[in-house]
Amino acid sequence: MAKPNSELETLNPKRVLDCNGRALDISRPAVMGILNITPDSFSDGGVFLSPEKAIAQALRMAEEGADIIDVGGESTRPGARPVSAQEEMDRVLPVVEALHARTPLPISIDTSKPDVMRAAVAAGAGFINDVLALRTDGALAAATELNVPVCLMHMQGEPRTMQNDPRYTDVVSEVRDFLKQRLEACVNAGIPASRLVVDPGFGFGKTLEHNIELLRGLKKLQGLGATVLVGLSRKSMIGKALGLPVEQRLHASVALAVMAVQQGARIVRVHDVGPTVEALHMWSAIYPESRDYNT
Repeated sequence: MAKPNSELETLNPKRVLDCNGRALDISRPAVMGILNITPDSFSDGGVFLSPEKAIAQALRMAEEGADIIDVGGESTRPGARPVSAQEEMDRVLPVVEALHARTPLPISIDTSKPDVMRAAVAAGAGFINDVLALRTDGALAAATELNVPVCLMHMQGEPRTMQNDPRYTDVVSEVRDFLKQRLEACVNAGIPASRLVVDPGFGFGKTLEHNIELLRGLKKLQGLGATVLVGLSRKSMIGKALGLPVEQRLHASVALAVMAVQQGARIVRVHDVGPTVEALHMWSAIYPESRDYNT
């Protein structure tokens, strides 16, 4: 089980997240590097499946300025096959253990399974990124027990069928209401509000029009009182809007990351760390007041 760090506890919890004793500074926009240890992720499936390649990629992202590394062992793209908890752990645990020893950065585990959450935090992870918002049986109890920050994501439907025919009357309000309900469930279970992060789930059960409306209305999520995390990197909305294949979506991904930060996101989850870090440093240089969390 993760233990609180006495030095981190003295800091403003809205500016620093205690990730199993490692600090994630969110007084400025933070960059979360994506590390998919899967054969079938939509963008980089199979590229980092071996532990050696995965570790090398994570260390590369750390050198490029990542603030946290998000390690995932199961694809959530539409149509992806489910993975057992054991198979997921076999993929991620060697990498989490190695990264915990080789970099001081916080490590996030991208999973919805309570057994994987527990094993990954025991191996050194300090942040849980759950696309199902702790709705899997036992996940809420595990997250409460583990005492690390948790990201709750919105998704309409489930990964295998979410893009079949997503519909909303008011996507921003419906996403906000869902996240509000999940935040309340977490707080009622005993998770401190200061440890909770929300993600509107761009591309998860949403059309291009839904995604655009969500990005325009992102500031409305700030009223929930939780840190906002956004993942727009290389998403299909770019392909649909610009007609670009995955490997040509870098520039649009960086632009969307900056737009998300302008709309209130404090953490951006990206594949291309270096270019995103440079863009956000430039943005912060022009808008230094953005370091004020409440701005």
